[in-house]
Amino acid sequence: MNARTFVGRVMVGLAGLALAGPAVAAEPPATERADVIYHTAKIDGVNIFYREAGPKDAPTILLLHGFPSSSSMFRNLIPALSDKYHVIAPDYPGFGQSEQPPAAQFEYTFDHLAQIVDDFTVQQGLTKFAIYVQDYGAPVGYRIAAAHPDRISGIIVQNGNAYVEGLPDGFWAPLKEFWKNPTPELRTKLEGFLKLDTTKWQYLHGAHDPSKISPDAWTLDQATLDRPGNNDVQIALFKDYGSNPPKYPAWQAYFREHQPPMLVVWGKNDQIFPPAGAEPYKRDIKDIDFNLLDTGHFALEEEGGVIAGKIRDWMERKVTRGGQGTPAATK
Repeated sequence: MNARTFVGRVMVGLAGLALAGPAVAAEPPATERADVIYHTAKIDGVNIFYREAGPKDAPTILLLHGFPSSSSMFRNLIPALSDKYHVIAPDYPGFGQSEQPPAAQFEYTFDHLAQIVDDFTVQQGLTKFAIYVQDYGAPVGYRIAAAHPDRISGIIVQNGNAYVEGLPDGFWAPLKEFWKNPTPELRTKLEGFLKLDTTKWQYLHGAHDPSKISPDAWTLDQATLDRPGNNDVQIALFKDYGSNPPKYPAWQAYFREHQPPMLVVWGKNDQIFPPAGAEPYKRDIKDIDFNLLDTGHFALEEEGGVIAGKIRDWMERKVTRGGQGTPAATK
């Protein structure tokens, strides 16, 4: 069985998993949840896979995944929101079920990923939407938000960085060195980040109860990382991540000028993006609902029910009823 077939089979199994984390009153009964549908869209010549659920005339939430995950990280969140919201989650090129053009023929940069997602939103007819950003989703989403502030009804931040305080040398030192001096030796070192032990560590480190973290999650991510040629994709993005910190001042200026309502649901035990990167959002956003959760980098795996409940409450107060958008104006 090839890796792509394996990914597909695992994803089918994952689609039926129950929400991780404790149940919350705001979670809709299963009978009220909209079915999740799976599509592919051609964007810039690349087949982009995406998940979608909920009424298309409802307020839209665009879910932007991190590394080394895909829209699969939202597999449980989507049905928890889709009774009331239009929820849509694409995979970036080279991730999940999306096409993986060879790195020699495709520009794997954050500018390009943001362009792909931006074009995807236009093709889907999304004119007003909230964004959920995690890890790589932050530099993708903030590029779009800063370029089109009128389209953004609100921002949900889950371990997604926009401040230099959020890049501690303890984890980021080899990457920072690679940005300045991308030697073959450093590349070999960074390829260790693409191995199973590291992928598994990203899920388990910081979890207050690791038994709640499904091994299916890291198994699926690793199957994608192990596809032929994916090393080159990920190393290219490791190198280009250095393009993000110089944009932080512009993103922070966007926050201060446009003041999008913001919900922070941050795994406080994350060693990659620690709480030091969450706290500065308070400097720039006046309307912020700030939450540090006792979990790690992939907070949805352990606290999915809590996060879903907070999103539903925040969307109702700040995005729909709060005047940032109405069902008729979000699409």
